[in-house]
Amino acid sequence: MYVLVTYDVASGGTGGPKRLRRVAKICTQYGQRVQYSVFECLVDPGQYESMKHELSNVIDAKYDSLRFYNLGKNWKGRVEHIGVKDSYDPEGFLCI
Repeated sequence: MYVLVTYDVASGGTGGPKRLRRVAKICTQYGQRVQYSVFECLVDPGQYESMKHELSNVIDAKYDSLRFYNLGKNWKGRVEHIGVKDSYDPEGFLCI
C-alpha cells in the first residue's frame, strides 16, 4: 500500500525539536521525504501498523498531529506532481 504521511510537530515547546527530529527519522525508515513534513511510503500492512505505532509513541497528542492518507495499491493514477523536485517512484529502478 502507498501511504502519504504528514505531520505537524510543535517545535517551540519543551522537547519539540527532539520530537520533530524523531518523527522525521522514523518516517525516513519507511519512505521518502517529498516535502518538509510530508513522506510517501510504500509499506505492507504490518509495516504500516508499526510505523503508526512508532510515530504515535513519539508525538505529544496535545500539541502535535499526524495524518495518514492511504492511497492503496493503485496509487500511480492518484499522484500527480508539478514543480521543482522530480517525482518519487518507490517501485522504480534503484541505482546505487
